[in-house]
Amino acid sequence: MQKTSRSAAKRFKVTGTGKIMRRHSHARHILTKKPRKRMRKLVDSALVSKSDHKRVKKMLNI
Repeated sequence: MQKTSRSAAKRFKVTGTGKIMRRHSHARHILTKKPRKRMRKLVDSALVSKSDHKRVKKMLNI
């Protein structure tokens, strides 16, 4: 039996309908030069892309 990747478990969340959510990148440092509009958009969660879905499911052991 394969173990769940702990690093992946901390980065992704599975919704009730089975979709996998992720955080946006570029939202951690060097924030002063980024426009406020861009920073607001980076706050929201996003769906994992279709091309990465299979790989992430394998890491999460689902």
